[in-house]
Amino acid sequence: MTFLKHYAKVTPPRVLAGGFALIIAIGTILLSLPIASASGQRMPFIDALFTATSATCVTGLIVVDTGTYFTRFGQIVLLVMVQLGGIGFMTMATWFAIALKKRVSLQERLILKESLNQINMDGIVRLIVRVFIYSVTIEGAAALYFIIRWAKEMPLGKAVYFGIFHSVSIFNNAGFELFGGFRSLTPYVNDYGINLVSMVLIILGGIGFIVITDLIEFPKTRRLSLHSKVVLSATAVLTVLAAVGIFVFEYTNGKTLGALSWDSKILASVFQSVTLRSAGVNTVDIAELRGATQFLMIIMMFIGAAPGSTGGGIKLTTFAVLVGALVTMIRGKEDVVLFRYRMSGNDVYKAITLALIGVFMLVSATMLLSVFQNNDFMMIMFEAASAFGTVGLSMGLTGELTYAGKLILIFMMYVGRIGLVTLAFALQPKPKKELYRHPEGKIIIG
Repeated sequence: MTFLKHYAKVTPPRVLAGGFALIIAIGTILLSLPIASASGQRMPFIDALFTATSATCVTGLIVVDTGTYFTRFGQIVLLVMVQLGGIGFMTMATWFAIALKKRVSLQERLILKESLNQINMDGIVRLIVRVFIYSVTIEGAAALYFIIRWAKEMPLGKAVYFGIFHSVSIFNNAGFELFGGFRSLTPYVNDYGINLVSMVLIILGGIGFIVITDLIEFPKTRRLSLHSKVVLSATAVLTVLAAVGIFVFEYTNGKTLGALSWDSKILASVFQSVTLRSAGVNTVDIAELRGATQFLMIIMMFIGAAPGSTGGGIKLTTFAVLVGALVTMIRGKEDVVLFRYRMSGNDVYKAITLALIGVFMLVSATMLLSVFQNNDFMMIMFEAASAFGTVGLSMGLTGELTYAGKLILIFMMYVGRIGLVTLAFALQPKPKKELYRHPEGKIIIG
């Protein structure tokens, strides 16, 4: 942890933003080496930067095919960046500090609190230990299943490598896969085992370790925190709504669900809905989906996953507070109430602010991409939403991106991963105390 002493006087958000930027920079250098490319040629700098950002920000958008372009060295570099980006570099550093029996300083605890979106520092080190245990257990169990399953169709050594790689990638909601040909998991659209295990990994990675801890301790405590209730409820509602929407819109589409059996239609609809939380793996061709389905996916990707998870977007809790505020306004009430708890005015303002900033960024990125990319508007907006939500689903635009288009999506992926709040605090100057308040004014609303 000594490398953080340089940041002793730097705010936690700036440390987090700088830490992710440092990992991206190192990853870019490593992916640019000839040893990382199967052809032995250096990867172009902009492509290496894009790929490193996509891996560190656990997005999964790719300009080259991971399974065929990179050597084993390059793929392992990607996997390490995915793990660092998903779990968080501060979490990894703390694991090493604990293993070496070093003391975790107050400054480092503050950074950990920020990286895990905790309200306070109570039990933060214990949570880090649990994160390690949960990650190893979940990824290990899923890897074991994948190994057993893929050993039936490939050599055992390859099955072990594929099992570990895809377990880590899917749990961290990164979306990188090794099957080649940009196919993702489309060959397994009818495979219940791979679909169900992948969905469990995606959901666990998307709800975050705070909620996982609550669920594991529930049999003993018989209670869930308000945060966990909101995240689990929002996840369930949005997953069901999106699955129903995908099923209805694509039921007769012969290029997606139309050719599948009844039960496979349901399975594929649910899988595509779950992956929208931030996973980036898919079992049907995204480019062949109808416009209504693609727009529904854009909305879901914009909402994103839970705070403290590996996902991006404006976050599930932000969306829940916005819906609560809408219901409160319609009913003529004063307080936004979720599960019998009143939300503070600051939380409501924060949710509104984050949503508006998110809309502004998505609209701006879409407009800029429209200038530099001669592609369908829906395809452009889909790619921008996928980058912002660190989802990684694509309609095929990533491989056609111009230099400017890649830079735009690199920024969107970076912001989507570190979070709008962290970025805002990292960039803002030191606040000054206000010595007065302006008189209240009245304007007509609506």
